[in-house]
Amino acid sequence: MDRISKIEWRKIRDHFNRSFRSSLHVSIGSVTTEGMPNVTPIGTFFLNSNQSGFYFEKFASSIPMHANDYPYVCVLGVRSKKYFWLKALYRNKFKEYPAIKLFGRLGEKRKATSIEISRLNKRMKSTRGLRGNKYLWSDMTWVRDIVFDRYEGSNLGKMTAEIESKTSLKTES
Repeated sequence: MDRISKIEWRKIRDHFNRSFRSSLHVSIGSVTTEGMPNVTPIGTFFLNSNQSGFYFEKFASSIPMHANDYPYVCVLGVRSKKYFWLKALYRNKFKEYPAIKLFGRLGEKRKATSIEISRLNKRMKSTRGLRGNKYLWSDMTWVRDIVFDRYEGSNLGKMTAEIESKTSLKTES
């Protein structure tokens, strides 16, 4: 698991935190038992400090259905904030990657720990008084771990070339 350095992992976690704040979800790409690609939006995805993460498995039905046969996934975090993009378009370059893909392997479904439930509650705190909050995020008791072994930053030609020369974050080919 040492393909991703601690410094890179901190940058990746920061990117995904910012990505979630602007998009409110990540996308998890998986493969069905028929070999077809499948993308699932997940709003309850978290990264840990040790090149792993987890998501609450309440509404994601297709990922667990195919996890035993095809445990490999790709998690995409995109920074969608308009100001981030407009500033880059004005400058003709990004200072940070607009998207990062994490590649990993699904673990077994298991009961969420009290710390994981606390992390979810903290994230959803601002919506606590809204009716949809209870429907969507109450009764979140099951999680699935993902262990990551590599990543790619988005390659947008000259707009990300400066990032690639200054950072250890890799880009897709």
